Amino acid sequence: MDFLPIFLDLKGKKVVVDGGTTVAARRVERALAAGAKVHLFDPAPGDEFRELLAHQDLTHHARPVSADDVRGAVVAYGASEDAARDRLLFEAARAHGVLANVADVAEYCDFITPSVVDRSPLVVAISSAGTAPVIARILRARIESLLPPAYGRMAGFMGQFRDKVLETVRTSRLRRRFWEQMIDGTAGDLFLAGDTEGASKHIMATLEKGGEEPTFARGEVYLVGGGPGDPDLLTFRALRLMQRADVVLYDRLVGKGILELVRRDAERIYVGKLPDRHTLSQEEISQRLVDLARQGKRVLRLKGGDPFIFGRGGEEIETLAENNIPFQVVPGITAAAGCSAYAGIPLTHRDHAQSCVFVTAHGRNGVLGLDWDVLLRPAQTVAIYMGLSSLEDLSEQFIARGADPETPAAIIDNGTRPEQKVAVGTIADLHRMAEREGLKGPAMIVIGSVVRLRDKLRWFSDMDDAVFSMGLTARGNL
Repeated sequence: MDFLPIFLDLKGKKVVVDGGTTVAARRVERALAAGAKVHLFDPAPGDEFRELLAHQDLTHHARPVSADDVRGAVVAYGASEDAARDRLLFEAARAHGVLANVADVAEYCDFITPSVVDRSPLVVAISSAGTAPVIARILRARIESLLPPAYGRMAGFMGQFRDKVLETVRTSRLRRRFWEQMIDGTAGDLFLAGDTEGASKHIMATLEKGGEEPTFARGEVYLVGGGPGDPDLLTFRALRLMQRADVVLYDRLVGKGILELVRRDAERIYVGKLPDRHTLSQEEISQRLVDLARQGKRVLRLKGGDPFIFGRGGEEIETLAENNIPFQVVPGITAAAGCSAYAGIPLTHRDHAQSCVFVTAHGRNGVLGLDWDVLLRPAQTVAIYMGLSSLEDLSEQFIARGADPETPAAIIDNGTRPEQKVAVGTIADLHRMAEREGLKGPAMIVIGSVVRLRDKLRWFSDMDDAVFSMGLTARGNL
């Protein structure tokens, strides 16, 4: 993060704007809307200032800014498009300890003015750290369409109950729970439907029923599939629950970008497992979920891929059910589907494979024990999870049981992530492929004639990568 996002309280405070341009007009508008006392410096402001100049909190000085004019301000904006004036304003602001922002001159900026979605008192600010302001404006337009004005009114409505909630609900954690239940639940629905009285009654009734053990204080567990690594593959429901959790237990297959989407102040507990090296045993993880939920916490069990496909999610919810712990399960895109798609390899195809089998190279005791009669059927794709350390054994076993050594095979390393690598060859060459490419995992192995289709589809994947790279290199022009 290149800049710290903050919201300044400017009510009744001095803000300086130097310039009569369109950009200056926008700065004046925002500062006045925030309650500032604005001092505008320019000999001849443009037509956009016609109504602004009549504002009671705006003082117009028909001259360029001087160094002493900045004294006592909280913020000083430069938008004159005059290099000498911009430099003078910035140096004066630095001398007087004032935050400065000069339009389009990065070295004269202590902060960035974001694109704003105003649903006062609800405000959303978006910044690209100055690299791609057009992207920020596009995102603002999308958020504008997704965030009805009623949400701003709802924020003001809910604020009326703040003091009552502070008196009634004893801890900050429970207060957060209460507000989430009100906004996401019946009270929020009633307000958005126009029934303000019904929403008020529901809030007060919930507070009166709360007592020492309010219903919103109950602990629960969210078993969430995080997909193979790309945060864009998360479901909306997964994101919503990730933002509610008090504590998150996550494993090594969860991508860093995904973990960053968990609520910032949630406690994080790493429970990842490597072959023959476990931070916690599966039984200990399951019991930890129970213990945390019994403390009244909302526990996020975040897994790579899908919880119920080689993720041992079934074992965890068995323990939760036995201990009467409420839980929700959110499926995720499993690694076979996500990685093969990003590699340009369809798992099924009318001319190649009419079925697909998912298997793992690791059993309960880490032993490779596969049903070879099932795996060696024709017109079928085999997707192997957790097989990177068993490649030599896999090759030997397939060939020894009658598979053609030239059967196409692919290893997809760190699938769907920026560092993804794809090695393509045959089942006889699996081990050498991994060594040659320096693959470290996590990896997905795909075996079957569908792998040949990558040659046809790779051009499109490469074009996507090329366009993405071009976008990064040209971001200054966005």
